[in-house]
Amino acid sequence: MPLLVFAVTGMGGVGKTALAVEAAHRARAQGWFPGGTLFVDLRGYDDDPVTADQAVLALLDALGVRDGDLPPTSERQYDAYRALLTERRDRMLLILDNASDPSQYLPLLPGTDHHRVLITSRDRSDALPVRLIDLETLAPDDSVALLTRALHDTDERDDRPAREPAALCELAALCGHLPLALQIAAGMLRRRRHRDIASLVAEIREAGDATTVLDHGSPGTDLYGRSLVLRPVLETSYRRLPPEHARLLRLLCLAPSAETGTEAIAALADLDTESVLSLLEDLAARYLVTPVRGGNGTASALRWRLHDLVRVFGAGVVTGDAGSREEGETARERVLEFYVRWADAADDRLQWLPGREEPERFGDRGQALAWLDGERAGLVAAVGWGREERFAGAAVRLARRLGEYLDWRRHFDDLITVAEASREAARLVGDHHGEAIAWNNLGNALREAGRTGEAIDAHTRARDLCQTAGDHHGEANTWNNLGLALREAGRTGEAIDALTRARDLYQAAGNHHGEAMAWDHLGVVLRDAGRAGEAIDAHTRARDLCQTAGDHHGEGRAWNNLGNALHAAGRAEEVIEAYGKGLEICRELEDWYGEGQTLSNLAFVHEAAQHPDEARAAYLEAADAFTRANAPTEAAEARTRAAEQPE
Repeated sequence: MPLLVFAVTGMGGVGKTALAVEAAHRARAQGWFPGGTLFVDLRGYDDDPVTADQAVLALLDALGVRDGDLPPTSERQYDAYRALLTERRDRMLLILDNASDPSQYLPLLPGTDHHRVLITSRDRSDALPVRLIDLETLAPDDSVALLTRALHDTDERDDRPAREPAALCELAALCGHLPLALQIAAGMLRRRRHRDIASLVAEIREAGDATTVLDHGSPGTDLYGRSLVLRPVLETSYRRLPPEHARLLRLLCLAPSAETGTEAIAALADLDTESVLSLLEDLAARYLVTPVRGGNGTASALRWRLHDLVRVFGAGVVTGDAGSREEGETARERVLEFYVRWADAADDRLQWLPGREEPERFGDRGQALAWLDGERAGLVAAVGWGREERFAGAAVRLARRLGEYLDWRRHFDDLITVAEASREAARLVGDHHGEAIAWNNLGNALREAGRTGEAIDAHTRARDLCQTAGDHHGEANTWNNLGLALREAGRTGEAIDALTRARDLYQAAGNHHGEAMAWDHLGVVLRDAGRAGEAIDAHTRARDLCQTAGDHHGEGRAWNNLGNALHAAGRAEEVIEAYGKGLEICRELEDWYGEGQTLSNLAFVHEAAQHPDEARAAYLEAADAFTRANAPTEAAEARTRAAEQPE
């Protein structure tokens, strides 16, 4: 029978030793190991690790073999050790703690399957037949519970966790939910028992590095006599890396987000995908990165997550060395250009119309959206690099290509973040065209966020910049979006004027796509003004222009708005047909928000016609569509309207 050997593995500070010791106590209490437990700390990550030859002496001593009974050579010592374990009828548990290399523990394995072995290590040994138990950081709720219990165990009157639940949650997050960091933080809170939790949170946030604050206030040692410190744990793991692995880890700590795709990391490191995958897998075996499986299961779809404390540590290593700083800045330029290239191609696919050149890489909208969805956090964060002059130009180009996507997916907070960062970057490099686009995108996001007055101001700034630059296409876009913001503010007459200006500018430029959009928006405002007949004509013009241009999405939107205008005009039969056409296109394009709007409009028509069953079904379908579209408010409203329908 094979040896039953288990290994508890995970990053430094995740609680491997504590788990092994607790498991041993419980197993002993259950009578699983009547022969007792042997424990050896191999100190595998210290400067002077314990060798197997040294460890066997400690084990023989624990088994009663010492002084004159001790065999004279290492070979005979191992023989004596295995013979003693073979002779023992009562099962024992052997804990080989903190091993960094198989050479430390392989000679110590019993020569019998009667006993059990539990190893702890920061390194995953895939070559050996060992049952692995991977430890991850704690869940947020468990982190909070650990801190709370640690404080209450010392003083049950400590009411800070109850008084400051938000600060406690933030402290757990700043500790990266790592048990070692949480243990240090709890010790600091015990010491500063007359101060609130928020004071420690503020100290860490101001420092920008939890390891600096926690190590400075470390309460000393743990139950096993080990120093409660974070940075040395990270430093020892880093120092043990081969040069190419250490370089990749340093650069990965500079990536714009904590989770990054394989291709982006390859660009960051200036390596091919296969080479970077091999290095990443080695780092994952050392628990310095965590692989996150992508949607299609391919190697390129794999993403890699860094623990926050590792990320801050690695970034600190880079900033502390002039050569590493320049290496890091060059790497950031590469990944930014990577993002610009593929965001450009993805945006081209989202806005593609028949007759245009086929975009690179992405064969359909679904592929483009999937890539953008996967890289969204990194893309948004990378635009923020534009506040540094070295990256400003590329950041403006990247931001320009994210507006359509973020609006489509209704990530309006991200759109505001991108637009504000892009506006600052454009100013930094004197790019007035880029600044105008940023103001325009900011206005769209502010309008969707309900900040209408600010949206009007933003679009006005964008319009003025375009007029100054003589950019008639950009001016048309800003008049169009200004018209929508004015409509939201109830300034109907001004909205009609703005949208008419947009339409005329598009017509003069021969931009049929833009003209169709302006006609469609103008129709909406005309209907608001009670001019249903003119609205029907406007939406019909928009629909026809979209059909001519092959703009399927614009056509679907025009059909929906035409249905609204027909309903206002009392042309009931035509309304159902218009909504049906719009619904068909929205579903084809996976325009979930548009689908939700159209279904809500259809439900309202059924409700007005006193068809409650049809209305209820349409409202519920709308709620599902709005949920998929990241529009929870609209989804909740649709469910409420469904519940209000009479039985």
